[in-house]
Amino acid sequence: MHLKLAYGREGLWVDLPDDALVTVIEPQFVPGLPDEKKAIVEALRSPLGAPPLRQIVGPRDTVAVVFSDLTRPMPNDRVLPVLLGELALAGVPDERIVLINALGTHRPQTEEELARMLGRELVSRYRIVQHNAWDDENLVEVTHNRAGRLVRVNRVYLEAAVRILTGFIEPHFFAGFSGGPKAVLPGISDIEAIMDNHGATMIADPNATWTMMEGNPIWEEMLAVAQSTSPAFILNVTLNQERQITGVFAGDLVAAHRAGADFVRRTARRAVPHPFDIVITSNSGYPLDLNLYQAVKGMSAAAQIVRPGGDIIIAAECWDGIPSHGEYRRLLWEANSVQELLDTVMAPGFRCHDQWEAQIQAQIQLKARVHVYADGLTDEELRRALVIPCRSIEETVARLRRDNPDATIAVLPDGPQTVPYVEPQSFKEDE
Repeated sequence: MHLKLAYGREGLWVDLPDDALVTVIEPQFVPGLPDEKKAIVEALRSPLGAPPLRQIVGPRDTVAVVFSDLTRPMPNDRVLPVLLGELALAGVPDERIVLINALGTHRPQTEEELARMLGRELVSRYRIVQHNAWDDENLVEVTHNRAGRLVRVNRVYLEAAVRILTGFIEPHFFAGFSGGPKAVLPGISDIEAIMDNHGATMIADPNATWTMMEGNPIWEEMLAVAQSTSPAFILNVTLNQERQITGVFAGDLVAAHRAGADFVRRTARRAVPHPFDIVITSNSGYPLDLNLYQAVKGMSAAAQIVRPGGDIIIAAECWDGIPSHGEYRRLLWEANSVQELLDTVMAPGFRCHDQWEAQIQAQIQLKARVHVYADGLTDEELRRALVIPCRSIEETVARLRRDNPDATIAVLPDGPQTVPYVEPQSFKEDE
């Protein structure tokens, strides 16, 4: 069986046993829209739960447009020009518009990265602000969170008369779905609010998982914080495996995001009849597989259907390393075992940037062994990150099957774009 895994920009071809014990699990393919620009314009002019965009803004308004950072496959260069074109038709001059990079706790983008993400014309034409979650002077209090602490968000965003959130809706391993309110929290919020929202207790909640919104404390807090900032409009899109836009969801924060999430849920969730001994996954390729931190998402997707004591093999390019920025690498490298890592994060009063990714990785590894194929990391770096280096997926599968010739294998070629789940037996019997 010759299969292509989403890996980097080009993909990774692997040869797997061609037998009945291998199951390939992919999201339902949705063709790209025949005319993306036309679809975006129509959504902006006939939005869900809100007036058309051109009725919301005027020539004297200041407008803040929040956009997704480098770690997301959001086609900013195809979406933002259409949105900005509508603002121009409403008479809003370029100098009254600011574009805000929703970095959350991620590193800022270089000028070259911004040019690739947005297009050189937009970079030269509009003011761009890269959010800094640690910059106290440029954060403004907006509401209290579940922990009772004040949440602060980007000052430039709040000072704008009209606030627009853009983003890409996909399944998310602890927020349910990306897009929508995530543009505000964590996108343009302060570090303490992000750490509260991604805290150990919140992450450990069983409802903080793939495709769950209602009852998910992380998503519900994200929504409450976003609503407290009174966004006037959102523009979210969905994509297929070829990065083509498959749907455009614009208008009211709740109405538009819910419609997009329902669309993704129908296409991404895939039932399987039983857990598997081995699950091979990707991290959806570029840009999501830029580092090991992001690759935890692919591990999490695989963990949904791996048997306890089984093996996860993930292919993630990791051109950005572990990475070296943030605290994730330090947390992994200072732990002597997966259990020690989890005990550290779960200790009362422990609070550290990036602890959420380390916590989820530890939870996964207490269930299954994790093998990582990554051209951007050395074997030593992978071992220090508590995972098993893999230089050949075929050889790793062959070795595991020598120990268990009847091992069942599941393959998630598109990684976390697929949300697999073991279908309850009782449900199957009721059908």
